[in-house]
Amino acid sequence: MKPLNRYIDHTLLKANATTQEIINLCEEAKAHNFFSVCVNSAYVPLAQNQLKDTTVKVCAVVGFPLGATSTKTKVFEAKTAVEEGADEIDMVMNIGLLKSKDFDSVWKDIEAVKKQLPNTTLKVILETCYLEDIEIIKASELAIQSGADFIKTSTGFGTRGASVHDVKLMKSVCKGCVKIKASGGIRDTKTALEYINLGVDRLGTSSGIAIVKGGTSDSEY
Repeated sequence: MKPLNRYIDHTLLKANATTQEIINLCEEAKAHNFFSVCVNSAYVPLAQNQLKDTTVKVCAVVGFPLGATSTKTKVFEAKTAVEEGADEIDMVMNIGLLKSKDFDSVWKDIEAVKKQLPNTTLKVILETCYLEDIEIIKASELAIQSGADFIKTSTGFGTRGASVHDVKLMKSVCKGCVKIKASGGIRDTKTALEYINLGVDRLGTSSGIAIVKGGTSDSEY
């Protein structure tokens, strides 16, 4: 097992996040050597500047939080984020198309982003709170088919975040061929370790400091 801090994407995605809060996020990530900071794409240049000459990566969300923007928009947002310094992209799957069983459109949406950025780590957010078990399995299959490097549970802005049940379903599909990121509602060390012991490779949370210190946070994400 890696050190606990190296599982954490230190996250700030709320609509009213200020530039100073993004700077603080980066300072915290440096202090605790988290794997990355995860920010909305507008803040990639700021985060990249704050984290230059460190090992902390910059992760940008795309099509966030609904996943319902057009494929062209997602591709442009992802490409721009990488050009401005993002090392990883967390894109939201088109949930409505998945539930409509328009599977071709779902995988083409993801594939278009991956083809544009073949050397950039791509995490696909399934938003499992809105999906039935069979849909979680299908969403995982489509993301893997489309070239995702990770499948991710949640945005943290849905009706709930990650669950052990969801992760087990996702793990049954990926079988080691892609990695899993759990996010949403991970606020304490015990929960973080539970997901890691299930085989999760990354944790999206704004509670990283509490987690590495063995405490509990009241943060929503």
